[in-house]
Amino acid sequence: MADAKVIPFDDDRSRPGAASRPPRRRGAGSRRRSAGEATPVHEVQPLPAGRDGERDGEREPQEDDGGLQARLAGGLAFLRRRLTGEYEVDDFGYDAELTDQVLMSVLRPVYEKYFRVEVKGVENIPSEGGALIVANHSGTLPLDALMMQVAVHDNHPAGRHLRLLAADLVFVLPVVNELARKLGHTLACAEDAARLLDQGELVGVMPEGFKGLGKPFGDRYKLQRFGRGGFVSTALRAGAPIVPCSIVGAEEIYPMIGNSRTLARLLGFPYFPITPTFPWLGPLGVMPLPTKWTIQFGEPIPTDGYPPEAAEDPMLMFNLTDQVREQIQHTLYKLLVQRRSVFF
Repeated sequence: MADAKVIPFDDDRSRPGAASRPPRRRGAGSRRRSAGEATPVHEVQPLPAGRDGERDGEREPQEDDGGLQARLAGGLAFLRRRLTGEYEVDDFGYDAELTDQVLMSVLRPVYEKYFRVEVKGVENIPSEGGALIVANHSGTLPLDALMMQVAVHDNHPAGRHLRLLAADLVFVLPVVNELARKLGHTLACAEDAARLLDQGELVGVMPEGFKGLGKPFGDRYKLQRFGRGGFVSTALRAGAPIVPCSIVGAEEIYPMIGNSRTLARLLGFPYFPITPTFPWLGPLGVMPLPTKWTIQFGEPIPTDGYPPEAAEDPMLMFNLTDQVREQIQHTLYKLLVQRRSVFF
């Protein structure tokens, strides 16, 4: 938040050397006018510029500090509501005010300045009603999910929010659990997804799960299996469109060249990544590489034309799952061909 700049009052008397300024000389053809005689327009000369581009004897209008006062008042009101508990969260723990004013402000510099995310096809996301956004998953750590959430939040013309379905591990980690709930994440299960879609929310899911997130660097941009098609069944029951999403750039932030299964088993993780920088550089190795990202939302696949019993048809679920997967994979290849460099 940029503070308003108040220009301090300044006139000729407050300037160094103003009192000793020599009097202005008249030109050779000038004459002294009597009192009350008007100065011809063609002889009016602009005053010389003073400090900071001001004219002698006049000042630029000061910027109104009302905006600063309003922001300060809003910030204090926000803190008061936080301290007194006078704020609302939904049944899943989503805190819209905290997300908009704090958490998105923390993620936005990473999104805009570090990964320089370019977003395409955001108009394919419905302006209202429930929809399921299905994306590829990669990068060793789930930064791609967070960047997708910022992409929807900051670029959708209707200002929609994305509610992500997360793995069980997210909700057993201290601190991460609370932050995920505040951001609107919930457990990746059919019941929670169905409730959100019935409420008209945008729901994000990454069906590859840990298989995609922790795959070796040599398998980058090769989609893993999309589970058993549970997300398609949920969309069919809700009659919600499925929006494929392809993310390029996340695969290279932590090039996973190894996996210590022993450490993973001891720590209770699905994998323990070994990258060119981690664990060799210690905490510095946790810094992701500043790759250039592209997030593209594809054309939605409607599901409202199917009968209610379609959600129980395994062949239909398989075909729709394969259609979504193929569309994401095709878009990934197309974006990779168009990409000039991993970092630019």
